[in-house]
Order: sequence, then structure tokens, then C-alpha cells
Amino acid sequence: MRRSRIAIYPGTFDPVTNGHLDIMKRSLCLCDKLIVAVALNPKKNPLFTVEDRVAFIQDAVKKYENIEVHPFGSLLTEFADSKKASIIVKGLRAVSDFEYELQMGLMNRNLNDKLETVFMIPSQEFSFLSSSFVKEIAKHGGDVSKMVPKAVLKGFAKVQPL
Repeated sequence: MRRSRIAIYPGTFDPVTNGHLDIMKRSLCLCDKLIVAVALNPKKNPLFTVEDRVAFIQDAVKKYENIEVHPFGSLLTEFADSKKASIIVKGLRAVSDFEYELQMGLMNRNLNDKLETVFMIPSQEFSFLSSSFVKEIAKHGGDVSKMVPKAVLKGFAKVQPL
């Protein structure tokens, strides 16, 4: 009997974008269960609460039985261990992402050598997309409806003006 493959997709997801959702859906071919780990990370000064960010993702992935969403505030390696995960999924949009994510992946492996980090590139239509860009566009009244799930649009309406 094959052991279940559990993957963690960590991030701040402030807010979750369609690019994040693309990585979530496509990563399901690598694992039996994907756990989206929403980082508390107050140093990033998030626009949305962790509860809102979790709810946005849960709403967007509700049709996928094998995706769970959980907040976390510990070391990623400890969180992964508590969930019996063996894979960390990270999305890479540009070379600049790679340098940082490579360092994080090496440090995570140093802390837990049973964890493998897998880098995924986004689908072409999402390669430009970032949460920071989305927040900036929304702040200036721009249309982000093609960039984020509907729950995030409703969330932006509640925090306007940004």
C-alpha cells in the first residue's frame, strides 16, 4: 500500500489571486492532498486578517475535496511535520523569486530533510500576477475582477478605500 503524499502550499495570500489558485489546482497532480498554509506573518502588514484570507481560499477551492486550508504561525517545517506532509509547493514567476525560494528551500531541508520543495511555474496568463500588484490596482480603483476570486472582490469592497 502506497503512503499518502501530502503537500503544503505556504504563503501569506494577501489576497489569494487566480495565479495562486492555478498553482493549487495544478499541484494536485503531485499529491493526494494539498494543504494551503496561510501564514500569519504580521511583519508583512497584511490588508486582510488571517481569518479572511483562509475564508477567501476555502470559498475558491470548495469543489476540491483534497484541498484543505489552515492558518499557521510556526516554522513551516514544524507545520509540515504536524500535517505529515513531505512536499512543499512554491510558485515561481521570475528569476528574482527563485533566488529567495532556493534559499528557503535549502533552509527547510536543513531543518527537516524529509521535506522536498517543488517549484512550479505559473500558467502564462498569471505570470505577471502578484498580491502586491492586485492590492495596488484595487487601491487606485482599478478592475481586479479577472485577477482574484469573487470572495476577494467582496473583501476589497469592505475595506475600500484602501
